[in-house]
Amino acid sequence: MIHFFESLFFNPKWYHYIVIVLLLPLSLLYGAILFLKRVLSRVKGYSIPIVSIGNLIVGGSGKTPFAIALIEYLTDQGVGEIFYISRGYGRRSKGLVLVKHKHSIECSVFESGDEAMLVAKRTAASVIVSEDRKKAILQAKDLGARCIILDDAFSKSDIQKFDILLEPAEIKSRFVLPAGPYREFPFVKRYADLFLKEDRDYKRKVSYENLSRRMLLVTAIANPQRLEAFLPPNVVGRVYFPDHAYFDKDMIVDKMRELSVTSLLVTEKDYVKLEQFKIPLSIIRLQIEIDQNILKRIKDEVCKQN
Repeated sequence: MIHFFESLFFNPKWYHYIVIVLLLPLSLLYGAILFLKRVLSRVKGYSIPIVSIGNLIVGGSGKTPFAIALIEYLTDQGVGEIFYISRGYGRRSKGLVLVKHKHSIECSVFESGDEAMLVAKRTAASVIVSEDRKKAILQAKDLGARCIILDDAFSKSDIQKFDILLEPAEIKSRFVLPAGPYREFPFVKRYADLFLKEDRDYKRKVSYENLSRRMLLVTAIANPQRLEAFLPPNVVGRVYFPDHAYFDKDMIVDKMRELSVTSLLVTEKDYVKLEQFKIPLSIIRLQIEIDQNILKRIKDEVCKQN
């Protein structure tokens, strides 16, 4: 009997299942509260096309590169001035910040957060960050927006919008937080206007810039292990920071010397925070290719509301 309980609590697989069982009541309560909030919300319209790009899974599902690809497409289609609105995860500022208006960047990456600054630099869209999405929408309209791309707003069920919901190719658990990775019950995906699955409706495309002989991977993205499949062979070390974290230059330089590396390998999201350090940087570009029929459907929705 003693050996049974030892195997139960010290076997990693058993421990994982026990933790899930213990957390399930909290997951059910959390999911139920969010579902009630969703169905009881009063929807407010803003008389402007709003496209929300969200997910149900905690961690990276490609929302930012998807937004960049969509903004580039809509810009080429001539839909008018596009504003990208985000909460500004990881920023060191509060309230509403105008990150970019037309072609002028108005603040630093510390005030905007990494994802918002990446969109500002990579696209023609104007960018606003704000904890209050509704306030940001009104500000964008005042500044002449013709279309709004709203980041991570599937849960904002009180805003009238065209909801695009992204899901990774592989999901290891179907439980809601804290027992699993889902932010809400999986069945709420039926509330999305477009439910898109990675490798079916959109694909990741990887390219590189300035590769060197010995590289140290340094990144502050969610689930950094997902980069492993895309790494070139001359990566000699890895340093992972928490998602959206800002980097410690002295620690990075020490690690570079220790491993005798010739450059850091970083994502574009990391690059906007590291470029100020004047350290040799190699870039891994994670881009998204979206099915053309899906892009046309989104454009038709935007044009219908304009």
